[in-house]
Amino acid sequence: MEVILARGWGRFKTGFTELTAVMALALVLAPAFGVYPVFLMKALCFALFACAFNLLVGFGGLLSFGHAMFLGGGAYICAQTAKAWGWPPEAAILAGTLAASLMGLAVGLLAIRRQGIYFSMTTLALAQMAYFIFLQSPFTHGEDGIQSVPRGLLFGLIDLDHPLAMYYFVVALFVLAFLAIHRIVHSPFGHVLVAIRDNEPRAISLGYDVNRYKLICFALSSALAGLAGSVKAIVFQLASLNDVHWTMSGEVVLMTLVGGMGTLFGPVVGAFVIVGMHTYLASLGQWVTFTVGLIFVVCVLAFRKGIIGESTRWLAVLGVKGPEGK
Repeated sequence: MEVILARGWGRFKTGFTELTAVMALALVLAPAFGVYPVFLMKALCFALFACAFNLLVGFGGLLSFGHAMFLGGGAYICAQTAKAWGWPPEAAILAGTLAASLMGLAVGLLAIRRQGIYFSMTTLALAQMAYFIFLQSPFTHGEDGIQSVPRGLLFGLIDLDHPLAMYYFVVALFVLAFLAIHRIVHSPFGHVLVAIRDNEPRAISLGYDVNRYKLICFALSSALAGLAGSVKAIVFQLASLNDVHWTMSGEVVLMTLVGGMGTLFGPVVGAFVIVGMHTYLASLGQWVTFTVGLIFVVCVLAFRKGIIGESTRWLAVLGVKGPEGK
């Protein structure tokens, strides 16, 4: 039995590694096949944001309705340090990520004391407070946002104003963050998170400090969301109120559910689907929102576990081992 489990585990890990390599290779080669790098960078930023959110809700069981505050918070701090203080892009991105993680610790200390819908509404209320703060703060320039953020020289050598240099930098950051999330999920810490998600009273009875695990998960998710916002601010040279608005929190929920909550590749697929629809259906004007909503309803009814979740289930029915996505 142990030999069978060991072999199965080996195939499981190999599947994830192979799919990750294919994903990275596809991203590297995509511009050569005429895919617009700006679209890919936008999709990757939101894919990282969705993966960060999925770490919290899919593996930690904590549904946040205010995760946009960390995306926008990271973006604002990154933009401010890069434009007003003249920091290089790597330092500005690190500053935005650190600021978002500190925000996550502060918000988490208040929110994790509640469970279920009360936790979700607490995060929403705190996010609305953060939105008001960013709206009124002088350095954010209100509804104008922080514009003309310089991309600068990466490590003093690589000019990020070159589109392909910026693109491959975003790809590298996304792949590293994706691998980090995989490592977190499949570490002992990640296993405890899943145990808390599935049966919190049992985890408490086993002696785990569930609030500490939830807080760490919340801070990690916030940091990754801040990383996504920081990179987005450098890519588009802009940090705006759209990044901290409550609708952005709704967008990331949509991406995660469409792709497959609780899977590793699901949020990536969901982000590309939603960003792709917003980009390529823009000619529909206000009907884009209706179309996205209709597709979401269809996905929820036909793919209750999301695109990746249902695909993995059907592969299992056919006897094919899927990637390590759960």
